[in-house]
Amino acid sequence: MAKASEVFGISRDLPLNYVERRSADNKLVDNLTRDKHLVIFGSSKQGKTSLRKHALNEEDAVVVHCSNKWSIADIHSAILKKVGFELTQSTSKTTAGKSKIFAKISATIFGGGAEGGAETEREEASTATKAPLELDPEDVNDIILALHSVGFDRYIVLEDFHYLPLDTQKDFSVALKAFHEESKYCFIIVGVWLEENRLSVYNGDLTGRLTPIDADKWEESELRQAIEAGEAHLNVKFSDEFVGELLKDCFNSIYIVQESCYQCCVTNNVGSTLEQQREIGTKTQAEEIVADVVNQQTGRFNSFITQFADGFQSTTLEMYRWLLYPVLTADVGDLQQGLRLNAITKTLQAKHPNGRELNPGNVTQALQSTAALQVKKSVKPIILDYDQTNLRLRVVDSGFLIWLNKQDRNELLDLIGLAGV
Repeated sequence: MAKASEVFGISRDLPLNYVERRSADNKLVDNLTRDKHLVIFGSSKQGKTSLRKHALNEEDAVVVHCSNKWSIADIHSAILKKVGFELTQSTSKTTAGKSKIFAKISATIFGGGAEGGAETEREEASTATKAPLELDPEDVNDIILALHSVGFDRYIVLEDFHYLPLDTQKDFSVALKAFHEESKYCFIIVGVWLEENRLSVYNGDLTGRLTPIDADKWEESELRQAIEAGEAHLNVKFSDEFVGELLKDCFNSIYIVQESCYQCCVTNNVGSTLEQQREIGTKTQAEEIVADVVNQQTGRFNSFITQFADGFQSTTLEMYRWLLYPVLTADVGDLQQGLRLNAITKTLQAKHPNGRELNPGNVTQALQSTAALQVKKSVKPIILDYDQTNLRLRVVDSGFLIWLNKQDRNELLDLIGLAGV
């Protein structure tokens, strides 16, 4: 017996109908033992976290969820806390004038027993010191020393890396090189973007030291496998018309497929495994359910548009308001591929009040800060992201594409004061 909510929809645990993908699962497993950092990237709700959970047992890694207000010192401190250190502030200062921290080993690191200092060996050790380590939380070498002192040997997972401030992402990209060269510790970075070499752009020295894992790509055959695996668990059969329409409308989003199948089960009173198989779903139901799933986010998408248009602050050029113009007027197929920088620049020079005098540098600068602006405005998950490698503005939320495809574009332009441009 299985509940419909354990098979389809969004769940904290791995769904029972999890599908292994050659392009993602096989590549991740093959690279876990190569002593390289791994970067799992893709659009929102495309299975990045499930991919990681499926490949790694819980005891194989410590997981840190990043915050939009963290510095590199905060990342390092969060890692030490997850490992089991107790941190307190020291009166000593770093060379940069910031406070150092004391890292004291907690008994939980060794699964119980007496506490010791940061130099304590494992419980079997005959001697131990109670003096905690005094660390510079910004110094990667100090963090490596602390982890080494307790014999730490697991992966370190950084979820929601895209929420970190841009400067913090760049700083940690530098730290990753040190972790690779000065230790055996491997990181698994999970973030919402579609740029394969994002961290290598921030630090070219990472080339060859990390492996990107694209979790965004779902083939139609893989989506069908997820549906069929769910059918087997619930002893239900979705009609061919329902499946065909769903796959046509979902824009290859596993989230849309999962949630739509769940809603179809709810509509047809399938709460758990049926004793006798039954066929459910129609083409019309598929159309209505996909529309309902996406329309549930109308408020969030409208809020995103208005907040993004306002930018970081009021400026003469209003670049972020104008960046939305090519997005809201583009063909959805073009948005799927990403809007090229030169095409965006040409469009803005044709429509912006400054015309041909609009500096392309202003366009590029605004594009590079699209993710940072959304993080500041608490747009979660982010919707737009700029790929600096391929010079494309990409939509990283498939739901937004489906929603946009059904909207009156003039009304959306009117929402940000650009109607009739």
